[in-house]
Amino acid sequence: MKRSLSMVIAGIVAGVFAFTGLVPASAATHTRPLHITKNCKDYQGAAGDFCTITTSNVKAIKPGSRVFYKSAASATSLDTNLVIRTGHGNRTFGHVVLDRTTGTGTVRLNGGTGKFRHFHAVAAVSYISGFDFAWDGTYHFRCGH
Repeated sequence: MKRSLSMVIAGIVAGVFAFTGLVPASAATHTRPLHITKNCKDYQGAAGDFCTITTSNVKAIKPGSRVFYKSAASATSLDTNLVIRTGHGNRTFGHVVLDRTTGTGTVRLNGGTGKFRHFHAVAAVSYISGFDFAWDGTYHFRCGH
């Protein structure tokens, strides 16, 4: 009986901590900030065109990695799947929706191959200047990875 009561109390305490955001860092999902910039001088809006990552705070996504877009853009928007190739069999897959008139949108990355098998990210896309764009959001590798 004491053991059952202890388990119930522990469950309630854990629920309170989770609800209030006071979960210890070791038990958290390990979500981290994502900051990536890319240069799109090689992107003309056609299927298969790419942008090049210029900065990244994600170790697995090094500068020089390429973002390939699966579908063509319209004059005002881009709504397509994408692949980031980082070399050596490491790829992450995602989807971007971008308003080409404002340079803003969202990108989601979900899984992939190699290092990206358990990778997930969500970011806002914003126009910087020239051919440069930023992705700012969060990422994580599924727990235990």
